[in-house]
Amino acid sequence: MGFAMANSLGSCVSFRNSNIVTRNLQSFNERNGHFKLVKLKKPRGGVQISCQSKLIDFDERTSPNEVRKEIERCYELIRRLGRGVIYLGSSRMGPDHPHYVQALELGREIANLLDCTSWSGAGPGLMDAATKGALQAGKPVGGFKISKEAGQWTATNFHPYLPSETYLTCRFFSARKHGLVDAAMRNRSSDRTAVVALPGGLGTLDEIFEILALIQLERIGSELPVPFLLMNYDGFYSKLLNFLGDCESWGTVAEGEVASLWEVCNNNKDALTYLAEFYNLHFNNEAEQENEITTAQGRVAG
Repeated sequence: MGFAMANSLGSCVSFRNSNIVTRNLQSFNERNGHFKLVKLKKPRGGVQISCQSKLIDFDERTSPNEVRKEIERCYELIRRLGRGVIYLGSSRMGPDHPHYVQALELGREIANLLDCTSWSGAGPGLMDAATKGALQAGKPVGGFKISKEAGQWTATNFHPYLPSETYLTCRFFSARKHGLVDAAMRNRSSDRTAVVALPGGLGTLDEIFEILALIQLERIGSELPVPFLLMNYDGFYSKLLNFLGDCESWGTVAEGEVASLWEVCNNNKDALTYLAEFYNLHFNNEAEQENEITTAQGRVAG
């Protein structure tokens, strides 16, 4: 095991490390605001410093501009397809998983209820289920695909069946998140949007808590609230909810604060009923449908 010691030598840095052979570092020059590339080499014994200076101007870096351009392309796609419901969920739960079937049904019923575009990460798993459900309803869909999913279903950046004009393959996660958030924003009271969090893993949790924090800080829905639904199929998120309850006990979140930011739904009926009430829409649940059928049969018999 080696031990390292660092010392500043002007715009260079020296390291004493028995295991280091070569290291590249960047040292900041406060006078001109440039970075200097420093190459350190260690001989067999003792310390040797080799500084090969190369000035890197911030103006030459292209990644910030590329991110900005990609965000603009996300916004343009939303402008063309329209805002709507965004679905967050696992890329690993395939058609043989019961949550896939539930997500497909939910995607179809919400698309019919809200009559809006359905958005997702355009990936496999539950994102695919919600997309197919909306297509079954004959409603528009859009997506922000990332070039690599945890359960990636293709070696290319192309979606297996969506037309290329309905999705964007993002290089940057930040641009993808901008797109997903903006797709759920409401600019007018007539806009019907929502965030639906299906069961998922690390990526889904990352998106859930980022959007939850934006709602908490009133960066989303400050004027026109956006409903956030947590789909707790088969108690999938119950332990997470217990943990958030513990956070209240520890004082890291205010009592009732998290519960006020979203609606926990145990099944699709809960979600559809909540959205119908939120947007003052009529939703025929199974009990109402049975009553209507019975009433109609009675009228025919009479």
